[in-house]
Amino acid sequence: MHLDLNLLTALDALLEEGSVAGAAERLHVTPPAMSRTLGRIRRATGDQIMVRTGRSMTPTPHAVALHARVHELVHQAQVLLSPERSIDLATLERTFTLRWHDALTVAYGPALLTAVRAQAPGVRLRFLPESTADTHELRRGEVDLEAGAGVPQLPEARHELVGEGHLVVAVRAGHPLAEGELTAERYAAAEHVTVSRRGRLADPIDDLLADAGLRREVVAASPTVAVALQLARLNDLVVTVPDVTSRELLVDFGLIALPLPLDVPAIPIRLAWHQRYDGDPGHAWLRDQARAVLQGQEALVSPSRR
Repeated sequence: MHLDLNLLTALDALLEEGSVAGAAERLHVTPPAMSRTLGRIRRATGDQIMVRTGRSMTPTPHAVALHARVHELVHQAQVLLSPERSIDLATLERTFTLRWHDALTVAYGPALLTAVRAQAPGVRLRFLPESTADTHELRRGEVDLEAGAGVPQLPEARHELVGEGHLVVAVRAGHPLAEGELTAERYAAAEHVTVSRRGRLADPIDDLLADAGLRREVVAASPTVAVALQLARLNDLVVTVPDVTSRELLVDFGLIALPLPLDVPAIPIRLAWHQRYDGDPGHAWLRDQARAVLQGQEALVSPSRR
């Protein structure tokens, strides 16, 4: 049996894009050429693979079953046929786009930029805020590296647990909660500001308080941790934030961190990227820098900034 392995690449593109036109654009061929390739795939597999449903194309059950295996085979072939490459950081010119939780960006972004600039002055970093919904920016190559608590839903996304954090209560130094033991009752009785990209005035903390028969008064919602801390500083409010921000940012805002008087699980910190970058030396170097910074390692930070 004579096999054309290019059909695997075409099949992968068809299943990823969900259309002949999208696959053609991805592989830089014309739609008629991709239609002919789909015909060859159908003859080779004995299955329709993609069938028209109205104005769109839908994969057959057999195609859905093949999707993950085909994608992995194409990836393995790319790795196998790609020569090992070294990287010259001194001359590297590249822009990386990072979508991180804003608390991680505020707490670790400066150290990451310092480490990157010290080794590769031609590299630029673009920090984007987390999206309010699951997106396919990793798949489309619009985001190079994510950092946050969630596990990516894309089957081809890699993710790695690099640490964990805990929630703390941030208040100004003279706040009444700063004096004496902080109980759940005292915590609930204070006025609070939440951190929510969608402007929500409630979060899982309220569920935990409700289980204890308590209710807190939330008077404001902030889209970012930094804005919430500013509101807490100027309006005598309480904000519950990840402890990663307390290492430097709380000091900058003149706030102190108190232990949260509730039993809350640790917050995972994960790095996530698309598997296409597994063998990319530049991306692997960036992951090393991000991992080291998020784990609190200082070896990669320029001596002038230590």
